[in-house]
Amino acid sequence: MAARLCAAFRTVRRQSRRLHPDRQAERADICSRSEDAPMILRTALAAAALFAATPAMAQLVTAPWPDELSPEARAGLAADDARPSEPASIEDRRVRAEAIQQAVGQPRLRRYGVRMADAEIAGVPVRIFTPGDALADGPVLLNLHGGGFLVDSGSITENAAVAALTGYRVVAVRYRLAPEHIFPAAADDALAVYRALLAEHSPGRIGLYGTSAGAILAAELVARLRAENLPQPGALGFFSGTADLTRAGDSVVLFLDPASVASLVALYTGTRDPADVLISPGRGRLAGWPPTLCLSSGRDFLLGATADFCRALDAAGVPSNLIVFDGLPHAFWSYIDAPETDAAFAAMARFFRGRLEETQ
Repeated sequence: MAARLCAAFRTVRRQSRRLHPDRQAERADICSRSEDAPMILRTALAAAALFAATPAMAQLVTAPWPDELSPEARAGLAADDARPSEPASIEDRRVRAEAIQQAVGQPRLRRYGVRMADAEIAGVPVRIFTPGDALADGPVLLNLHGGGFLVDSGSITENAAVAALTGYRVVAVRYRLAPEHIFPAAADDALAVYRALLAEHSPGRIGLYGTSAGAILAAELVARLRAENLPQPGALGFFSGTADLTRAGDSVVLFLDPASVASLVALYTGTRDPADVLISPGRGRLAGWPPTLCLSSGRDFLLGATADFCRALDAAGVPSNLIVFDGLPHAFWSYIDAPETDAAFAAMARFFRGRLEETQ
């Protein structure tokens, strides 16, 4: 554990020196001081904080935004670029992510007429989204939010529209975060909530979806269900994710520093081998997986990984479809309000309604 976490710290520290030569004093090599358990955790937290402060972890776009983007999308991207930079500590980054969620998410809740309530299911914190026309015996959706495993950047913004457009209740799992809680903590939380939903719904009436880190976790949950011979959900939404944490893919090379991604994987997986099919389910047997919608965008650093997984599912005989929005960055629907975002949420809703209502 110590060696992997310290390697992650040093990788990001080297990158940060290149990007922030004026901030050396705060980047001493804390791994050289001690290898005891408290210091290991502080090392992990420091590495995560460097991710938060490093622009290379943000979407890197060297070309102007395409003229074909809607005015709303261009304005939303400009507003996102104008936000203050990430704070230096992981705790402050989490506060910032929640503030952005509230700023973007509360207007979405009002626009779509969806009620949000914080609750617990099976001892796990969740956010439950209920549209005005939800049926008590209707299908239910389980969401796993994005945020790079380090923060919650989507448990509000990813779900209001989906709840309204499907008419289904959405349960967003606020799973435990890295680096304090490494694999399989987040997957354990997702599994606990899924088991609770199984007590009330047939599996064919449960939809599972996630964006970015949430897409990774959604695929990991399916792999876990298969390993434990538990019923699979009726449909899977895999949005801007990867199902193989052992490789970055070409889109990462184009839009991010692959070393940053490798360091983040180390913070999430701890001592576990990322080639384990419970961590990288794309490396395992895919025949028999749930019907899957894959969604990404032209400037998404996980476009290649999303497309590769969708192609692998198709080759395994799994009903799967890939939708790509040209010219937009990673997980844009989580933080930009635009016609393209409306179209992305509409595609998600059509998919779930088409799959989950077949079992009525």
